[in-house]
Amino acid sequence: MDEGERHELGMKTRRSVLGDAHVDRAEAGKTAFTSDFQDLITRYAWGEIWTRQRFDHKTRRLLVLAMMVALGRFEEFVMHVRAALFEGELEPEDIKEVLMQCAIYCGVPAANTAFKEAAAVVAEYEKANA
Repeated sequence: MDEGERHELGMKTRRSVLGDAHVDRAEAGKTAFTSDFQDLITRYAWGEIWTRQRFDHKTRRLLVLAMMVALGRFEEFVMHVRAALFEGELEPEDIKEVLMQCAIYCGVPAANTAFKEAAAVVAEYEKANA
């Protein structure tokens, strides 16, 4: 696969995981300074890693959520919670189970912050689906 094909596959995967609205905002916000980075993550995170066959997207979502908690990257965590709920594959109970596991393996303070951040997105999701 050439880099153009990898980018195209990555963009398709990125849209299916994060949703068109998120990707459209990210693309609209690209600048000359950030466009190479956006291309890199589209080709490699989305076109290479997320398209590997061993794990389905649901499993990859769970892994990403746990890793974002472990790293304390809560802005990315919130983005992935929102995508997981609104774009499919995960339910609030799935996110809760990841965070319970994170409480033991990443620490209670990290899980406490994650629960707080996730609760706001879960409330938004439940309101939208009421």
